[in-house]
Parts: sequence; structure tokens; C-alpha cells
Amino acid sequence: MTKLLNVQISKNAAPEGWGDDNQLSITADGFTIHIGDLSLEASLPLIQSVARKIQGMGVNQVNVQGDWDVEQQWSFYLGLVTAKGGQSVAWLANDSKELDARKKSYDWTREMTNLPPADLYPEALANQAIKFIKELGGDAVSHSLVVGDDLLEAGWIGIHSVGRASSFAPALLSLDYNPTGDESAPIEYALVGKGITFDSGGYSIKSSEGMLAMKCDMGGAATVTGALGLAIMRGLNKRVRLILCCAENMIAGNAYRLGDVITYKNGTSVEIVNTDAEGRLVLADGLLHATEIGAKQIIDAATLTGAAMMAVGSDYNAMFALDDAMADRGLVAAAKEFEGAWRLPLTKAHQNNCPSAYADTANSRPQKGGGMGGASNAAGFLSRFVNEEGSNWLHIDLAGAFNNNATGKYAAGATAMGVRTIANLLAE
Repeated sequence: MTKLLNVQISKNAAPEGWGDDNQLSITADGFTIHIGDLSLEASLPLIQSVARKIQGMGVNQVNVQGDWDVEQQWSFYLGLVTAKGGQSVAWLANDSKELDARKKSYDWTREMTNLPPADLYPEALANQAIKFIKELGGDAVSHSLVVGDDLLEAGWIGIHSVGRASSFAPALLSLDYNPTGDESAPIEYALVGKGITFDSGGYSIKSSEGMLAMKCDMGGAATVTGALGLAIMRGLNKRVRLILCCAENMIAGNAYRLGDVITYKNGTSVEIVNTDAEGRLVLADGLLHATEIGAKQIIDAATLTGAAMMAVGSDYNAMFALDDAMADRGLVAAAKEFEGAWRLPLTKAHQNNCPSAYADTANSRPQKGGGMGGASNAAGFLSRFVNEEGSNWLHIDLAGAFNNNATGKYAAGATAMGVRTIANLLAE
């Protein structure tokens, strides 16, 4: 058996000659990361970036040794892993239960998001989610799956419109995790995830470069599923409904078109002015379903807008809420879990920022990127499909869920940022 290289942390400076940053030195049996007098929170990005450097040397399996906090071990793992896989960290024994749970949920979320779209079409995504949660929740898990033209009969017009042109049928998964055993138990949370397994942009077609990474557009569905899995492994004892809105946004003779008007279950009519603003169309169905089943609180997550990425970058997810208390809870949960999150503006007025002469609203603005304030306008669109006040609803635009290229902290591909934040909210 190959001996694992040891990695330890030191508050002492690195010996002279170990690079300009003095963050890493090599020992007889591995490496030392020099964090100096940094606080725990400040040390985490440093450790993650050094882990990227270590993996760049071809090191894939390590043993942490010495005085590590659980968060420092986790940051090292986040920096070490790549989309190709093969990396592992032997944790300190006292922290292994929590870290193993995080690893299981994050690895699943990352794997799903990184899979080629030919391998993860809408029904496959739904079935993978069922399998993952069933393995963790056992008999507490039941589900229903509405597929293809049955979506029309059920009234899920958004998912059907977006996905009908694909050779892979669109689907709505409604999975019930009910550890109480009481069929009348209230649904404490509904988690709604955007599951666009590939996004060509439809007739508002993306450029080749813009389309290349669009296997990641189901990152919201993967994130909320991974979050539920992590919460279950942490001992979740509340009833939660997982709702995945799954479709491929493709081009064919029966594809939905610019100028079409679709009308949702709640009577809201929507003019299609951009077929590449499809995520909000499928999420609207999921939010309506969460509302009609009486979920007390609703969280949706989606790789929804480039505008959010421009606003907060790749180290944060953008949060939106009409309910200040819900927004505050989301930000507190993210801080507790050491995940970046930032609140962006949302008021009821944003519902009217995509006007239409032919319908109650358009799905975007007919200009590149949806125009100014695109992320807030998308959130305003979604707010039409929850309760009138928007209470107990949190929308997360996953700006940090995927990187087209490697960064100083992450390898290229999915990051699973947001899983811990949502799992923390479920546990409150």
C-alpha cells in the first residue's frame, strides 16, 4: 500500500526560500501549510488555495496530521478535488462523521453537475435523485414523477414548454421525505431545483462557447438534492418535499418560440421574449407545486442568471427574498457554514420589470442578458408564483456553483457551493 503524504498546519513562518507567499513548505513525509496568525475564517481560503497547489504537483491522496479544525480539513478537500476524481483526504478521527457526510453529499452533487448531458437527461436526473435520497432516507422516502405529455394534463405548462423539443422527455419529480411516519405531518420545507440538463438556449441560441458548460444548468436540482441528503445524514427529523423541474432546452420544429404565450395554473400569462430565460419558466411550476401542497417554507436554487455572476462573482451565491427575516436566516446559515452568500435587491416592483403588451408579464426583457438588474428581475418573475406577500420564500441564484475554468480555490467544474447553507436551514 502506498504511504499517504502527511499535511500539517503551522502558525510559524515558512523557512526562507519557499516562494514569495511563504504559505507552503515541504517536509520529509509531506507538506506544511503556514497560516501564521490568521483567524479560522481567514485561514480557510488560504488552505484551499494551497491545496490546489499541492494537487497541481500530482498529489491526490493525503493524510491530515496535527491541529486542524474541521473547517480547515474541509477547505483542504475542496481545494484538492477535481472533476476527474481520484482525490481523497484521511480526516482526523474526531471529525470524520461530519466530514464523511459532507463528502458524500458534495461528491454526489459535483458528480451529477459534471456529468455529460448525454448521460444525465431529465428522467435520469430525477431517478438519480430518488436513488440518492432513498439510500439515505429508506422507508421515509416516497415520490411521484410526472413525465412528458402527462405534464400538460397535470398543468405543468412551464416544464413541458421548455422541454418538449428534446428527444428526452421533461419531468417533474416530487419526492417526499417524511421521517415522522405521520401522513398528515406538515411539510416544513419545500426545496425546488432547476434541473435543465442541457441548455442550448432554444431559438435564442447560445454561442458555442456559452453552450459548452451548459451541462451545469441542472446545478440547482443537484444542490437542493445534495442539501437534503446532508441534512438527513445530520439527523433531519422534519418533513421535506424535494421538487425537481427537469428538462432539456433544445431546438426542433415543436420547440417553444419567441412570442408564444403560456398560462400557468395560477392564471399568470407569460409572453416568451427569450427562450434562453427558461430556468424561471420551469421553476414557476415547482414553486406553484410547493405552494399548493402547503409547504410552510420554500427554498429554490438555480443556476439562473449571468447577471448574478457579474454582481457577486464566483465566491458567492446571490440571495433574494421579499421576506427580510427569511433573507436574514439564509445569510446567517451561509455564514455558519462558511459559504459565501450576498443579498441582492428584490421588491414587489420587480414583478413589473419585464412588461408585455400581450400577457401579464414577459419572461425577460428583449435585450442581451435581460437588461439592467437581470438577476433581480428574474427573482421578481419567480415571486409571482409563491404567496402574495412572498413570505417564507428564499431564492438562491447559484453564481458560485460552477467554474468553466480552474480558479485559485477550485478545479474546473462544479463546486457544490450552497449545499451546506440549505442543509443548515433545514436543520433550524
